[in-house]
Parts: sequence; C-alpha cells; structure tokens
Amino acid sequence: MNDTHAYFNLHPEWFFEEGQFVYRNAGGYARIATLLKEIRNESPNDVLFCDNGHTLNGTMPAVRTEGAAVIPIINELGIDAMALHWEFGYGPETLVEKSKELNFPLLANNVYKIENEELLFPPFKVKEYENLKIGIIGIASNIVDKTMPASFSEGVRFTLGKDELPGIIETLREQEQVDLVVLVSHLGFPQDMKLVSEVAGIDVCLSGHTHNRLTEPVVQGETIVIQSGCHGSFLGRLDLEITDGKITQVEHELIEVSEDIKPDARISEIIDQELLPFKEEMETIVGETKTALNRATMLESTMDNFLLTAILESTGAEMAFSNGWRYGAPIVPGQVTLNDLYNIVPMNPPVMTAEITGQELLDMIEENLERSVYSDAYQQMGGFIKRALGLKVFLKIENPKGQRIQSLFVKDEPVDRTKSYQVAYITSQGVGSEYGQNKKESSIHAVQSMKDYLEKYNPISIDYYKTYELL
Repeated sequence: MNDTHAYFNLHPEWFFEEGQFVYRNAGGYARIATLLKEIRNESPNDVLFCDNGHTLNGTMPAVRTEGAAVIPIINELGIDAMALHWEFGYGPETLVEKSKELNFPLLANNVYKIENEELLFPPFKVKEYENLKIGIIGIASNIVDKTMPASFSEGVRFTLGKDELPGIIETLREQEQVDLVVLVSHLGFPQDMKLVSEVAGIDVCLSGHTHNRLTEPVVQGETIVIQSGCHGSFLGRLDLEITDGKITQVEHELIEVSEDIKPDARISEIIDQELLPFKEEMETIVGETKTALNRATMLESTMDNFLLTAILESTGAEMAFSNGWRYGAPIVPGQVTLNDLYNIVPMNPPVMTAEITGQELLDMIEENLERSVYSDAYQQMGGFIKRALGLKVFLKIENPKGQRIQSLFVKDEPVDRTKSYQVAYITSQGVGSEYGQNKKESSIHAVQSMKDYLEKYNPISIDYYKTYELL
C-alpha cells in the first residue's frame, strides 16, 4: 500500500480506458481492511504488509489533527512497517511524537538529526516467520529538505539513502541471517529503478511517491519492483515462493479497491468516529462543476487550472503558479463540496503575490523542467511540471538544461526579460524563495479563493489551456 494520502473513505478515482478518462469510486480503509482479511485467511502466518508512506497527510481531517485522525485506523490494519514523505509536513518533532502512537515502526535509513548525526528513525526491522526471516529497510523521500517548506525538515537532513544500504544489507544478511531483503522506498519509481541497479542484495523493492500503477512487477537485475497507485484505490499483492533463500516463483496482482467490496464494519465505525467533528463542514456544498477536475496529466490538469484561475481571480495578478502535485482524487461533474476543495490543497496555504522579472520567469521554469524530466533519476525532484496560467511556453523537452524553453509569451506578447510581472502563487513550491520581489501574503487562503470563485461563477467549466506546448 502506498500514498494513501489519508483518504479515509470511498472516493472518485480516474482510470484511463480505451483512450479516455473514466471515473468510478474506489478506495477507503474499510475496504482495504476487507481485502487484507481475505488475504490473511488464505495464508494466516505468511503475510507481510507494508505502507510506503504519505499516509498521515493529504485530507482536511488529517491535516487539522496533524495525522491523529488516521492513526486509530491504520493501527487496525496490521502494518509491519512504513516509510515516510509528507508525514514531515507537521515538522520532524511532531512526527516523532506521533510515531509513538503507532503500533508499527516508521523506518528511514536516510534522515539524520543535525545536532548529533543520529538517525531519526530505525533504518530496518526484521520479521520472523516459521521458516523465513525477512529484513525490511525503509527509505524516506529525500526531497523533503530540498524542495519542500523549511519547517518540514527543521533540525534534520535527508540523504538519498543509497550509500547506507550496503552496510545495512550486510548486517541483515550476516548478523540477522535474513532470507529476504525488502526495501520500502519513497524515492519514486525512476529513482528506485536506478537505485536497485546500483545496490546488490535487495530482493524486493516496494516503491512509492510517483503513483505508478504497475500491473506487472518490473525486474531490475535480481530485484522485483512494484508500485500500487495512490489514494488507497489499489493494493499491490506479491506472492513469492522461496526455496533455500531464493525467490523461485513470483505472482503479482494490482488489486483495485472497488466499490463492490464490502467494507469492514469495525474500520467503518472507527472512520465515522474520527470524521464526526469534520462531517458537517466536509459535506457543505459550495457549487457545481460541469467538467471533471483531475490531476492525472504531466503538463497541466483541469484541477490545477481551476485552482490557478481562482487564485488569479482573487488577486488580479497577470499569471499564477502552483506546484505540480500528483495527489488529489478527481472531482466528477456535479456538486462540489468543501471537502473536494480541501483535497486539492489540504494544507490550505495562503495565496501569495510577488513581482517577478521575465528573466526570472524563464529561469524558474527551466529549473522546474530540469527537476521534472532530468535524465538522471536521482535529480528528478519535482512532481508533474509546475502548474502555470497566464503564460504560454513552447518547449523542446529533450533539450539539455537551460535550453528547453524555445519561447515564452505573456498575454500573447513575447516575454520581456527586464520587465516585472505581477504573479500569484501558493507555497514556495509555486514560486521559490530565490525568485521574485515584494512578496506579500494575502488574507485569502487557497480553499477560500476556490470557494469564492465557485460562488461567483457557479456552475464552472474548466478546460485544458495548453500552457505548455511541446515542439
């Protein structure tokens, strides 16, 4: 299970079928619990269940409680170990305190306390079965202290985790005498594929972060790699036959957590209890959309075009920027609730404004393109390409660093490198601290800007505006 993003219940999910997006309900911890019970009934003493992280953050109830609303639920699932990413959104100190409430360990071989260079969390765990010992190693997302707000990494530093692996693997193989080494990594699928090609001794890599729906396992050398979507809409099942410490047979299934799965009554009860304080607010109807709003595409998305249109409306700026986040379940045509808006930006940051020169625009977008499509997977630290509205960028994506933008237009005029433009954005991932002047924090937050836009233009219809064009 990876990147559930604290999606408690059944929700709309996108699927790409016969060349187009279709939407149906999926996910929810109660249905995941049902699937887990069925699997454990098949093999009562032979199941390893790991959570790849980005679990305690991603929806309004999770953010409001700093992950506390999620903990009683996931403590019921029988998780063996978990990796980390947006869990650091509440700050490392808070995360350490929250970890004490979990009945399973958080693993990270690559997060160090700056004050003493000790690891913040254990790097591995050993699980013993009747005739098998498994070593589980965790790697946290290494971009937390590089591209995310500074509060996420206060007092800690992150490494790639690669250099630490050989020593840990040796400890597991030689001292712990494990039969199998499983890596639970939140680096991302491209990064994990490169890592397991460079580090020997990893039997299975449970990948996360990039939300890939791998319908078949990918084999890199002697390592089996799987990843299983996001939002709890899928579970990845890997059945291994092991003989004399070697994997001799592999079966894999990407299981859709479909609506027709009967939800577990006990988990449903806990979810209802945890969501009760937020129920009325979450269910408040704030408008209607005629078009589906999703975040499923690389260059732009209807969901982010809605967000940026609202930000422009609330500020009167010339252009708007936000990060290319991958998370956020789609909003299907029909009524839009306040919960839907929080799912777009669960941290609900304030809307910011700044003045930015044409040269800075070019530099900022070039930097983001480099981080998003860099040929070295370890240097890919973006999500999707930075979301933008109010400009037009023509790209040669295959070009080297600094040479990808062929032309950039603002309001149908070629960008003036010396001119200052008024921009609106949310978070430092929208406009980094090194870009822009006269930055101001608006009294309006992201959710309120979308709510205001819906009230003014209800019902809305959002399209693809082709901000980025590939040449």
